[in-house]
Amino acid sequence: MPAISPGAQGALSGVRVLDFTFVMSGPYCTRLMADLGADVIKIESKAGDLTRSRPPLREGRSSYYASLNCGKRSIVLDLKSPDARDIVCELVKETDVVVENFRPGVMKRLGLGYEALSEINPRLVYCSISGFGQGKSGDGKGAYAPTLHALSGFDSALRSYQDDDSRPLNTGIFVADVLGGSLAFGGIQAALVQRQRTGKGDHVDLSLLDSMISLLVCEVGEAQFPEQPLHFVYKPTPARDGHLVVAPTTQDNFVALCEATGHPEWLEDPRFATGRGRQDHWNEFLAELAQWALQHTAEECERILDAHHVPCSRYLDIKETMALPTVRERGTMCEMDDGSGRFVVAGTPFRMMHGNAGPRAHIPALGADGPAILEQLLHRDAGAITRLKEAGVLGG
Repeated sequence: MPAISPGAQGALSGVRVLDFTFVMSGPYCTRLMADLGADVIKIESKAGDLTRSRPPLREGRSSYYASLNCGKRSIVLDLKSPDARDIVCELVKETDVVVENFRPGVMKRLGLGYEALSEINPRLVYCSISGFGQGKSGDGKGAYAPTLHALSGFDSALRSYQDDDSRPLNTGIFVADVLGGSLAFGGIQAALVQRQRTGKGDHVDLSLLDSMISLLVCEVGEAQFPEQPLHFVYKPTPARDGHLVVAPTTQDNFVALCEATGHPEWLEDPRFATGRGRQDHWNEFLAELAQWALQHTAEECERILDAHHVPCSRYLDIKETMALPTVRERGTMCEMDDGSGRFVVAGTPFRMMHGNAGPRAHIPALGADGPAILEQLLHRDAGAITRLKEAGVLGG
C-alpha cells in the first residue's frame, strides 16, 4: 500500500516531538509517533544519524534510515554551540515531547536535561532511552542490542532450548532496540494521558535491559523455582522438503492434531493423552509427529493442519513473508520513494478504525527542514537563518 500523505491527520496530530535520537531504539519510538501524525523534528549532527550511511544504499540514500525516520523533519544543530542550545530551548516552549537516547548525563551536560527543559515547559514529557536507565550502576558500560541480549539472559535462555547448546547463538536481529523503542512509545503515551489529568509533564526513563528482562516471563519464574517442570520447548518438525513448527498448546489443539494426522491412538497413549504427559514425553511425541510429517512437504503439512485449526507454520524467510496474502491484504508493507526509487518499509503494527496510522511519505534529507522550522516556529527571518548557517550553528 502507498505511504500516507505527510499532512494527514492522526491520533497524535498537534503533538510536537523533538527527537534527539539516533540508530534504532529511539528512532523506532519516534517513527511510531510520526506514524500517528505527530510533528517529529529530528535534531541531527552535521554528520547525520549513523544509519544514513548504512546499507542498503541506492545513490547514497539508505532505506535502513528511511524505514526508521520516515515522516519526520530534519534540522542540523551543533549542540556544542550556545546559540544552538538557545534554539532548542526556544523550540521546547512549543514542544510536547522530547526523546533522547544518549548515554545518561550527556543531555544534562549540554544543559538540555529534563530538569532544565521542564523549567521552560512544565508540561513537557521527556523520554530518556538508555541501556541501563538513568541511575549510576550502568555508567561507563556500552549498551548495544547484542550485548544486552547476552547480559539480560535472553541469549542464555535461547541457548538452553537448543538441542546443541555448546555455544550461544549468533545475533543479527536487534530485539532490544525495537522492543525498547516500542515500550518507550507506550510510556510516552501514558505520560501524555497523565498530563491531561494533572497538567504536568513527566520524565519517562526507559532501560533497554529492563525491556529485555520483561521478555523472559517464564524464565524469571523458572529461575526462582527450578524444581518445577519447564514449559514446552517448541522445536522444528522435519518434513519431506523442510521444517515446520507445530504448537498444540491446548487439549483441543491436541485432539485436532490427532485427527489431522490420522493418529487417534495418541489420545489413548498415557505418554501423550494429557498436557502433563506430553510435557514429560515431549521429545518422544515430536519424534512420532515427525514420522507423519516426513511423508509430506512442509506446505502440505501446514495445509492439512490449518484445515483442522492446529496452530502451525512453515519456516519462511522475510521475503516470502512479505508476499503472504495476509500481509498484502492488511497493507503491512508500505511503499516509499526517497528520490532513488521505490521500496517498501514495514508499516505501523497496529491499525485504528478512525485514525490514520501508518508511515508518512516524507523522508527527510539531512537538515533540509531546518530553515522552515526556524521560520515557522521561532519566526526567524532569512537573514537570521543565513547568519546561523555562516556561524556553523545551523547545518544542512
